[in-house]
Amino acid sequence: MQIATDAASAPPAPVLTMPGSFGTVSSSTAGTTTTSRSAELHDAALRVMPGGTSRAVHQTSPHPIYAREGSGSTVTDVDGNRYLDFYNNASSLIHGHAHPAIVSAITDQARRGTAFSLPVENQIELAELLCSRIPGAEHARFVNSGSEAVLLAVKVARALTGRPKVVKFEGLYHGCADGAELSLESTPDNWGSDQAPNTVPHTGGTPAGLLDSVIVLPFNDIEAAELVITAHASELAGVVIDILPSRIGVTPAHREWVQAVRRLTREFGILLISDEVVTFRLDYGGAQALYGFDADITTLGKTIGGGLPVGALVGPRDVMRAFDGSRGRALVPNAGTFNANPLTVAAGLAAMNALTESEIQRINQMGESLRARADALFANVGAPAHTSGIGSLFGIHMTDRRFSDYRQYWHACIEDPAVKLRQRRLYDSLRERGILLSAAGVGSLSTAMGSVELDAFHEALADSVREGLGVKG
Repeated sequence: MQIATDAASAPPAPVLTMPGSFGTVSSSTAGTTTTSRSAELHDAALRVMPGGTSRAVHQTSPHPIYAREGSGSTVTDVDGNRYLDFYNNASSLIHGHAHPAIVSAITDQARRGTAFSLPVENQIELAELLCSRIPGAEHARFVNSGSEAVLLAVKVARALTGRPKVVKFEGLYHGCADGAELSLESTPDNWGSDQAPNTVPHTGGTPAGLLDSVIVLPFNDIEAAELVITAHASELAGVVIDILPSRIGVTPAHREWVQAVRRLTREFGILLISDEVVTFRLDYGGAQALYGFDADITTLGKTIGGGLPVGALVGPRDVMRAFDGSRGRALVPNAGTFNANPLTVAAGLAAMNALTESEIQRINQMGESLRARADALFANVGAPAHTSGIGSLFGIHMTDRRFSDYRQYWHACIEDPAVKLRQRRLYDSLRERGILLSAAGVGSLSTAMGSVELDAFHEALADSVREGLGVKG
């Protein structure tokens, strides 16, 4: 079977020969032996990089697959194998690989210069676009990653309120800043009570004083939010939320929980920070438009950079004034050599202009179809598995235990060795059949995809479940 895209907006892509009914990726070149070019490159990387990589997600067994090129919905590795990319660089490539408009924008800008000590004109256009889409947004500030955006949002909240503490929710990832990653991977040995979790360091050497500045709450628990936020209101500067946390298997936030958190923050003058680095893609106006709330600060990244490193904060003028140094020292000084750099702005503007409301609706509908077909497959063959997600973001979990917070997810997906083994086998089996997904089963769709790619995914998933996992049917 040959794979070609039927998506009207997709860039030209190479004909794709895929595994199973669409070919088989050789075990010697799919990362399962040490005879591939990827294996050779990994050996070389081990000599000059810790663990042989600069990204944790690349540390796969026995070694990562090295990419050579990408086009549309496909990636070709250094050994010539082609894959359908349902991971899309952790959801950042919403238009897939090498979208013609983005490539053209980057190429044109590169000819004119890659970086200046002077601002570029089209940063204004990108800021206007973002502010026009996000509820309540009036000003934007560009940085270079989602991690940086969240770090600065917390600084702004503390500067404007004069309060020292922030709330984050257990198991949620908000970047690599010390405070943002607390209680990211806590366990029953250290996580404390259900309604008042301990604040658990994620990195060795985290200062004890930092733990006192962050209060951790359970995700989707209204009672705990009301109790703790009310009790600590006088010292809380901000609350950071994410409506679809990837580290909890892309588990949706309950709408009533989001409404409760927004009500509490407004009542006590606490800034609500909506982390939409991943979820901005879910609606033309982002997560806030989808859920019907307005945050005080919205942090962005991934899709707004067109595949280049990016971060941004947007919000109303009275909040964003913290960055204003036009009349003297800003309340929150922020330099950033590559803030709003010409290449990222050009790529981001091209990507956002291509991300129309109709395209968002189309890939969201594809996501709904993918999840429905996968769940029907699991039911038909009696596989202990289910899906999660919203719109174009999805998770596939090799357990029939459902979850709505971090601790439930931990017990369902991390605690049981049998579940972890099935999840690993699924990842390996899909990869051998030419499908790229995260090891945790989290994936994202791109506008370069259509029904043909979904059919290919479903075929590979069915084969992986029936054959790779030993499930009959």
